[in-house]
Amino acid sequence: MPSPLWRDKALIKIGCCAYSYRDLLVKGNMSLEDFVEEAYKNRLDGVELTSYYFKSTEKRYLYSLKRLCLEKGLSISMVSCGAHLWSPEREEREKNLEKIKRWINITYELGAPCLRVFGGRWPPPQENLEKKPSIEDAINEAIEIGEKSAEYTTDRGVVIALENHGGITISADDVIKIIKGVDSPWFRLNLDTGNYKEDIYCEIEKSTPYAVHVHAKVSLKRRGEVLKLNYERIRKILMNAGYNGWISIEYEEAENPKTGIPRFISYLKNIFME
Repeated sequence: MPSPLWRDKALIKIGCCAYSYRDLLVKGNMSLEDFVEEAYKNRLDGVELTSYYFKSTEKRYLYSLKRLCLEKGLSISMVSCGAHLWSPEREEREKNLEKIKRWINITYELGAPCLRVFGGRWPPPQENLEKKPSIEDAINEAIEIGEKSAEYTTDRGVVIALENHGGITISADDVIKIIKGVDSPWFRLNLDTGNYKEDIYCEIEKSTPYAVHVHAKVSLKRRGEVLKLNYERIRKILMNAGYNGWISIEYEEAENPKTGIPRFISYLKNIFME
């Protein structure tokens, strides 16, 4: 008997992160609830909720967001927080660890499978530093916080998704070094297609096997030049690696997201759902 169609093709889901509407959210012209409604209007599969725009983290509010997503038939693909694994000062690293733990709990309450975190800024500011750290020091200290985060989340079932976001995660090799160093099934990658600046598609290909979630940008800026990303090429990379998850739009173009995002959704659907 022939295999069902769904066994022969990846089940890619297309969503959008709240950060895509950041200007509207920051100015108070949109709420997270409005963002969910916009995603429903755009016929998306899910939403990614960004920590910066929560008006509350009380359980009653979290559950109201969760219920709204259910009513609209939308999954919460990931929660994204701004915590970093690494800072030059140990006290700051411990503060970020507590922030990660807090957002693991929030992500758990929302029923989302992943929490996005950042690696850390590089180079660090030099003032008030007794000793200038090396990039190797930074990666090792990031691994230490990653290990503690992964250990904490084991009992909550939330995967920590490290984003390649410049700094100590500027290259695929450094991203992989951190993920392998943490060595936990609860610590993986949120692959941002627009954050590698050199050998873009090679870097994407190298890190895709570790991805549990993908951010899709329209373009990236490199040395003053704007490069439009080739999603036919990215699709092949993801499919060859067996990726079977979320493509979450992170819209950073100058055009109003309410007009630019629907067009980008159509483009991605044509490529990933052909």
